[in-house]
Amino acid sequence: MQPTPTVSIAEMLRQIIILLTSAALSLQALPPLNVQVQGQLPRADGSDTRRPLRPLSFSPDGTFQVSIFEDLHFGENEEGPWGPEQDKLTVKVINEVLDKESAGLVVLNGDLITGENTFQHNSTAYINEMVAPMLERRLSWASTYGNHDYDVNISGALILERERRWRNSRTMSMVPGRDAGVSNYYLPVYPRKCCRRDCGSPELILWFFDSRGGNYFQEHRADGSAVPQPNWVDESVVRWFEETSAGLAAQYGRTIPSLAFVHIPTNASLTLQTEGGPGGGIDPNREPGINDDYNLAQQGQGWCANGTADGTCAYGGQDVPFMRAMAATQGLIGVFSGHDHGDTWCHRWDGLVPGMAVAGTGAALCFGQHSGYGGYGDWVRGSRQVRLSLETLRERKWEAETWIRLETGNVVGAVTLNATYGTDVYPATPNDKTYCTTC
Repeated sequence: MQPTPTVSIAEMLRQIIILLTSAALSLQALPPLNVQVQGQLPRADGSDTRRPLRPLSFSPDGTFQVSIFEDLHFGENEEGPWGPEQDKLTVKVINEVLDKESAGLVVLNGDLITGENTFQHNSTAYINEMVAPMLERRLSWASTYGNHDYDVNISGALILERERRWRNSRTMSMVPGRDAGVSNYYLPVYPRKCCRRDCGSPELILWFFDSRGGNYFQEHRADGSAVPQPNWVDESVVRWFEETSAGLAAQYGRTIPSLAFVHIPTNASLTLQTEGGPGGGIDPNREPGINDDYNLAQQGQGWCANGTADGTCAYGGQDVPFMRAMAATQGLIGVFSGHDHGDTWCHRWDGLVPGMAVAGTGAALCFGQHSGYGGYGDWVRGSRQVRLSLETLRERKWEAETWIRLETGNVVGAVTLNATYGTDVYPATPNDKTYCTTC
């Protein structure tokens, strides 16, 4: 056996210095890290694989703000001259809004992608472009999925898989089953930054619902046509919501105020649009906002009560269980929807509106602002903001401030969703337009 050679301390130090120098040079050769992935290299597509985010919390000034982007519709005419130009302008809208607002959370409230215009191999790749503004600002987001997010070449499940490649995504799926859809979940908001295991009691619950619609992924009828997917919140999701909401109230021994997000509005919104208020319909000074999509398209539109969609029925009433659940939810401040690009108002749902079987209990039913240059309509793009005060919520005043930040920088439709909303008088919202001049 050969004797083990001895190494002097000086030689050992020299070898350590060489190793450290080589490591430093190797690190210098690496590409710079993106802002959203500091501490760990991203995947090839730039996505982040780090540990989960901290729970949501109110800011040090005692407020929590949500920026809601509706109907982004990425991916239209992707092989033509104007589709990519639209998407660039949509990213610009997101950047313009986030530069001027102080969002604690960004909500992407359905129709993220115009799925019927995309191909299976790249249908969800538009998420990369869509979320870049949030990644650059270290903001997190949460999504619901809409009817255009479901088609033969795209599905909510595929979008969720793409979203979850980034640490900043809070989108989840809590209700299993083919009929449930995908984006059904809730997020608690705590009074202050906290450890993951010791956050105490939440002060706000954010509910997210999948209204589905569109067509089933990779399914065809015998004649080759796509298989339509129901366009309402499924009863399995309603049961989950009722049980989970009751469980949270029992766990914390009190009613926790909440907001809800769902892409397609319910029939309550349509009835309020046509029958609501002392004079009926939408008052431009008491419910300020654009009201151009008249009549709006509600959940269950185009379906018959027996569950068929053969073009013979206008509305099947399948959203009644969801409406009942919303109306029965104590502390629900507002339900926020998109889908109808030409509607941007909020209306308080209180009492039994003519033509309805479900009586509201005071929650506001709100539309956002068409945020994307994709999708129909040229109404000026923007984003609805919702801000809540911790002090106000703790006084059991379940109310919120809301306004729309336009891509022009202007603010319209600033109101307070409280007990007197619907009687308070506000400035009317101008009906302005913006256009893609290069599309």
